[in-house]
Amino acid sequence: MKISKGTYESDISKAITHWEKDFLGRGSVSVKTDILRDMIIVNLQGILTPAEYTVCESKEGLLTIKKTRSELVESGIEDLKNIIFTITGEEVKSFHTDISSRTGERVMVFKLYDNLEKKLSE
Repeated sequence: MKISKGTYESDISKAITHWEKDFLGRGSVSVKTDILRDMIIVNLQGILTPAEYTVCESKEGLLTIKKTRSELVESGIEDLKNIIFTITGEEVKSFHTDISSRTGERVMVFKLYDNLEKKLSE
């Protein structure tokens, strides 16, 4: 039986939420994953704690939170790449992420070697 794009997206969202709770100690409020061409885009809402929002009110605090959060995620990049590979069978070529201190959301982009969306539509 062929697995649907929506199933892959849902499975990735669940796995990343589980990773967040295990690795970072807490999960985001919501996670939405989209497979687009050779990219897997993960949008995580509700990342920052109330204390982090307060720290982000100053430019220096904002940069500190972004740097710290980025380092935390980057330290778990092998786990994240393994999640993508285990679910999709695709290797990750590169990983990009950023966090918005205003909205408290993080975007993760996994760039793959192959066009997964095309493979799923065949």
